[in-house]
Amino acid sequence: MTKELHLLHQRRRAGILLHPSSLPGPLPQGLICHDAYRFVEFIAQAGMTVWQMLPLGPTHSDGSPYQCLSAHACETRFISLDWLVDRGLLKAVGKVNTFVEHQQQLQTAWQAFQKQKTSVLYKHFKAFNETHADWLEDYALFMAIRAQQGDRIWTKWPKALRDRQAAALAQAKKELANEIGFYCFGQFVFFQQWHDLKNYAQQHGVVLFGDLPIYVALDSADVWVHRDLFLLDETGEPTIVAGVPPDYFSETGQRWGNPQYDWPAMQAQNFCWWQQRLNTQLTLFDLVRVDHFRGFQAYWEIEAQEETAMHGRWVEAPGEALLQSLQQHFHNLPLVAEDLGVITDEVTALREQFGLPGMKILQFAFDGNPKNAYLPHNHEFNSVVYTGTHDNDTTLSWFTLLDEGTREAVYTYLGADTHEAMPWPLIRAALASVSCLAMLPMQDVLALGVGERMNTPGTTKGNWQWRFDWQQVADDLAPRLAELNRRYDRG
Repeated sequence: MTKELHLLHQRRRAGILLHPSSLPGPLPQGLICHDAYRFVEFIAQAGMTVWQMLPLGPTHSDGSPYQCLSAHACETRFISLDWLVDRGLLKAVGKVNTFVEHQQQLQTAWQAFQKQKTSVLYKHFKAFNETHADWLEDYALFMAIRAQQGDRIWTKWPKALRDRQAAALAQAKKELANEIGFYCFGQFVFFQQWHDLKNYAQQHGVVLFGDLPIYVALDSADVWVHRDLFLLDETGEPTIVAGVPPDYFSETGQRWGNPQYDWPAMQAQNFCWWQQRLNTQLTLFDLVRVDHFRGFQAYWEIEAQEETAMHGRWVEAPGEALLQSLQQHFHNLPLVAEDLGVITDEVTALREQFGLPGMKILQFAFDGNPKNAYLPHNHEFNSVVYTGTHDNDTTLSWFTLLDEGTREAVYTYLGADTHEAMPWPLIRAALASVSCLAMLPMQDVLALGVGERMNTPGTTKGNWQWRFDWQQVADDLAPRLAELNRRYDRG
């Protein structure tokens, strides 16, 4: 018997996929500022009710939101300095062109904030620290030491700090008290600004849809603090790493390198670490996608010394016990399962047991097989349909690069007029699908082509940098989308 669907999955909805980094603005990435609020208004004007984004965690130098320094903390580069000006923590800010300058301004605000210990905002800061005590102080200490150590990975720190020896941590807390406070302050400001935005979205009938990577980065506060929950050696280096086996896309598979969980140790603690992790995400979002959901049923483990994923093996994971624990803790799970790739019957059964929608990608549908699960006539209500995701090319570029015969087959299947330019026939197919939720990448909404994708899997350069400009948004775009959503009974 399948579980009753979560409230958010019980009606037909539509939304837009856009990471906040892709919002317009003067800095190298978007901010939680006027443009974010304007984007909420655009979604509502388009007759939609969902804003989906990628993970919000603090990234490493490659900028990937799927390899973060924390499973709880958020990226302070999203912080709007105007918010700090409005609260008297900064004087009027001139032009800030770089994130170095942005962080300098945040440091200035922190120094001013420490002089306001009798203010209401400071009391809120103290309350925030207490509410998030299960991760915040450890994260701030981790970041302060990491900066002191020249941003080296924690496995290369002095042994006493690497191994979290009590005397070394006490000394670090004393020496780095100001820096630790600054990192706590940055999280406080981010969460305050985010909840202001979330409340504004709620007022406009828009829910926020987040993303939860199944694995965490080795160079993260989580692994440093919870070494007992990961498969590591005595120096903190992984003995087993994550990845996926060879397939059609890669002869050697993908060796992601994330440390694998010690699932028995996690289960012995009733998955407390996962409960805390999801609790943080559900303070930020109304709905959360679980990336690589199939890893909850069975995961591909690779010996750390292996250079590729070819010689790994499948190991069963306690996914049912984990999801039962989360369900008991949260009562209902507003989750979406990323179930792309080669999915077994066991993975599907686990997803259905907990009533979680899977994903349908229209760009994967047109291989000539009428039983292809991504074709709209094979969709089911409890699913989320996408034209494409952040890992796909834009629909227009994808279509342009197809051979002529496949392009004709796409138009024929969709019953579309060949004079109607892509991506609109695929957008209409997504909105017309029986799937309960239809998500459109902003690039497709803007009908953008080659060179406008967010990420190319398997590459490390040139990703996560795409942004749009309001000048690209035609005056008739929101009404056009609103009409389609009315036609297909979405909201």
